[in-house]
Amino acid sequence: EKLKMLEQFFILSDRGDTIITKAFRGELDRKECEIFFRKVKFWKGDATPVFHVDGINFYFTKKYGMFFVLTSKELVSPSFVFDALYRTMKVFRDYLGVLNEEGIRKNFILIYEIVDELFDYGYPQIMSTEVVKEFVINEAVVLTKTPPGSKPSIWNRNTVSSAAVTRPMSTTLSTSRKSKKEEIFVDIFDKITVLFNSNGFVINSSIDGVIQMKSYLVGNPEIRLALNDNLIIGGSGEMGKAAITDC
Repeated sequence: EKLKMLEQFFILSDRGDTIITKAFRGELDRKECEIFFRKVKFWKGDATPVFHVDGINFYFTKKYGMFFVLTSKELVSPSFVFDALYRTMKVFRDYLGVLNEEGIRKNFILIYEIVDELFDYGYPQIMSTEVVKEFVINEAVVLTKTPPGSKPSIWNRNTVSSAAVTRPMSTTLSTSRKSKKEEIFVDIFDKITVLFNSNGFVINSSIDGVIQMKSYLVGNPEIRLALNDNLIIGGSGEMGKAAITDC
């Protein structure tokens, strides 16, 4: 089956302001941004992540107070489109450190360069940060504000705070080249899903999580990880401690 192409990628603020817009084939313009936002704004309830208006299919997700949108004229598999969309957002986050409106506006040249590498004439091609960084020339403009929730490290001088995962990739790489530091950043995401009946009792509940790691290690150094003291592993009652060697 022939792979169907995408037409456009754009990012809107929750006010409807156009932050980034990229037409892969030059057939669509900014009016699609207005059509999309008007449709979502006046939708009864929450808008569905996929909808069709005037011959255009819109696929979107709202994250960090922004709408990330891909469009197509032909009906494309939603799972394929959303995979490309989330991979694109991940590359943005790897470069910017913190994915927010201010960061994107200050790095719009970098964002356009990344999009040009990720999509070729509407076809997703390079969807990995490790591959894209070989072709992207511009570096991220670092935000001066400290990410909310960041605090000094309570471990030792060789351990940075949890805010380290928000460092822009290009800055970390350039710093590593100068100081020859070996660093690894770990980010943990949790999603809790609970289903209630009409009486308010829990029918089903689950917790899904993912650990994302950004490694700048050379060779096979020894790594020691410490988890929260309240964590119980396998119901054994033992506190969460771990040592990883030859990583």
